[in-house]
Amino acid sequence: MMSLMTTTEAPANKLQGLRISMSRLSLLVDLASLLAKEVDFDALLATACERLAKALRADRATIWLVDAETGDLVTRVAVLPEVSGLRQPKGQGIAGFVASEGQSVRIDDAQSDPRFDPSADKVTGYRTRSMLAVPIREDQRAPVRGVVQLLNRQNGPFDAEDEKYLIALATQLARALSLTTLRAADEGGPGVVFRGTFNHIVGTSPVMKSVYERVQLAAQTDATVLLRGETGTGKGMFARAIHVNSKRQARPFVTVDCTTLPAQLVESELFGHERGAFTGADRRVPGKVELAEGGTLFLDELGDLPIDIQGKFLRFLQDRAFERVGGRETRQADVRIVCATHCDLEKLVSEGKFRKDLYYRVRVVEIDVPTLNARGGDEIEALARHFATRYADRYGRPAPKFEPSALRAVRSHLFQGNVRELEHWIEGAIALAPDGVVRSTAFPMKHDLPGSTDDVRGAGDRVDGADRSDAVAIPLGLPLDEATRLYVDATVNACDGNKTEAARRLKVGRNTLARALKDG
Repeated sequence: MMSLMTTTEAPANKLQGLRISMSRLSLLVDLASLLAKEVDFDALLATACERLAKALRADRATIWLVDAETGDLVTRVAVLPEVSGLRQPKGQGIAGFVASEGQSVRIDDAQSDPRFDPSADKVTGYRTRSMLAVPIREDQRAPVRGVVQLLNRQNGPFDAEDEKYLIALATQLARALSLTTLRAADEGGPGVVFRGTFNHIVGTSPVMKSVYERVQLAAQTDATVLLRGETGTGKGMFARAIHVNSKRQARPFVTVDCTTLPAQLVESELFGHERGAFTGADRRVPGKVELAEGGTLFLDELGDLPIDIQGKFLRFLQDRAFERVGGRETRQADVRIVCATHCDLEKLVSEGKFRKDLYYRVRVVEIDVPTLNARGGDEIEALARHFATRYADRYGRPAPKFEPSALRAVRSHLFQGNVRELEHWIEGAIALAPDGVVRSTAFPMKHDLPGSTDDVRGAGDRVDGADRSDAVAIPLGLPLDEATRLYVDATVNACDGNKTEAARRLKVGRNTLARALKDG
């Protein structure tokens, strides 16, 4: 009987071990799949915590990150239903010890360990028994970025195999963080810098925080979203952020660029066509609406959608119903709609180029994406450093460094191409810097379009003795009316075309603002 039990238990134990190994491997794969997405960092780390607790059969998992600016340990996310997050000084508690010393800790009775800090338990009402905590870093010599901590293993204390696996996973997590915007400070010290709410989207200015809040709220619903802002401000990235942070994240994100399609093909692109619908249609082709089933359809530059297609798109918005070109069958699609435009839709409506009913239908949730210069010089510099690191990694350059003149040039330039123009500046500078030093001489300042900063001042010059990322380029010698018009127009652009907000900032009425724009 004893030998029979041993024989039958062995395969069961092997099967259980295989399941655990597969679960742990799956966790690493899931984390890797999120790295390329504009996912909310809390969502990214929440996924890691939930899967980690399950993979190691722990009651709870917490990821502490070391804030490089303050040195504190911060729970950007914790599987703690009682609180949204915690902050504590580095060196305090078990997690603080691990972060300071770079050593793993595995204890069976946390309450009896002198390093244990019960303050978190007091806040949450939770009782910690067993604990396993390891440092997050790329290798044994690398700076510590944070701490992965597991609490209360089921069916006994944590063992050596759990510790070995968690160390390996923490190493992968550190490498994962290095590929996100939640990565080390530029000088390579310990901790990470919180550069923004969403992965791959850099920005902590007040105007960006307002955008983040709207994106996060919109992502929780299926409401139609209209993103407004100048070309190059990153509207497409925010559209993807809405998708990957929504309940539709596992389904397709399909883009239709309304500027690149011939008018006669827009309907077919959107709704598909049947065989024989037009010359050359030798087979049935599904449209982008069908390809986005269950996911998100992103219409970029909605203002360029041909007027004769707008009615059919309006019908789809209202009923989610459509017909393929050349077909008679009415079809349905479960699709979330996100649109973007740099156009003045109100003007297009008044000119009869955009349907008023469609205008109101797409503005369910409206999000204004600010211009780069409206975000301020500090944020422009942060973005420049972010792009420099990205392209240095891509092109095999040393860790990038900026000459002071290069930083002055970046901070003072009026980026008419917004974030996209800045990114191309930095990419070109890195390509021309085998030593990794970003120099102002590598910037394309002498070939800027009319109206850029260099029409008024030289590259890297400063206005009134200070870096002015919100400066307005107005040539000397203009008539007062024309200078006024340029200034008012720049203010309207800084407000993303919102004339009411521009009038408020200028402390004038809308009629006065309209006259200034007209009379210039």
